[in-house]
Amino acid sequence: MASAIDNVNKKAVASAFSRAATSYDTFAVLQREVGEYLLGRGAYHPGKSVLDAGCGTGYFSRRWRELGKQVTALDLAPGMLAFARQQQAADHYLLADIEHIPLSTASVDISFSSLAMQWCSDLPRALAELHRVTRPGGLILFSTLAEGTLHELGDAWQQVDGERHVNDFLPLMKISSACRHYRHHLESAWQTLTYPDVMTLMRSLKGIGATHLHQGREVGLLSRQRFAALQDAYASLCGQLPLSYHLVYGVIYRD
Repeated sequence: MASAIDNVNKKAVASAFSRAATSYDTFAVLQREVGEYLLGRGAYHPGKSVLDAGCGTGYFSRRWRELGKQVTALDLAPGMLAFARQQQAADHYLLADIEHIPLSTASVDISFSSLAMQWCSDLPRALAELHRVTRPGGLILFSTLAEGTLHELGDAWQQVDGERHVNDFLPLMKISSACRHYRHHLESAWQTLTYPDVMTLMRSLKGIGATHLHQGREVGLLSRQRFAALQDAYASLCGQLPLSYHLVYGVIYRD
């Protein structure tokens, strides 16, 4: 399918995020900002039941509960779900894939998925599943990453060894196409983080579990020489290393 990302090894993705469960919240500054904005798009909704699809550590499961909602937390990574459970982040927990949600049709009022759907193999299927489990009158809220994300890191790696070593993300047009069957609203924005050096930048990516490459391998330990080469190749901005994210926010109205 045109809107699919080939060769996503879900087991490897789950392992990478499981390993990052205890460090994730320390590094997830951008993730919290994005999730708060997305949550704000549905906080007014009167529905009581929320599915947090790709819940991670359960940070936004807790935020939804603070708003008086009953929350089901779903994640592909056992380590993340266990961490969320330890934090008593939700009312119910599901170890599952967004593309195969083990909930009955029309069982929640709001489906919320922040910065998880870029790890799906098939975005239209994932959206169809969220649509299926959401009741008429409800909302599907999602954020994801689009083409161009991490381009500075990819460009630097290209100079080092001819490979980009970053994931390919769907073009905005394909994300829009995946939503075309639903009444929806999409918006996109760019956000750039900066780091003092390559080691700090790579540590932040590892800290949020974003080390698995769609091509089926992980960015492994780097030698001092590789770090130095990457540092030299990275285009700095006023002495800082920029890392950009192409963010997409979506609201689907469940008619």
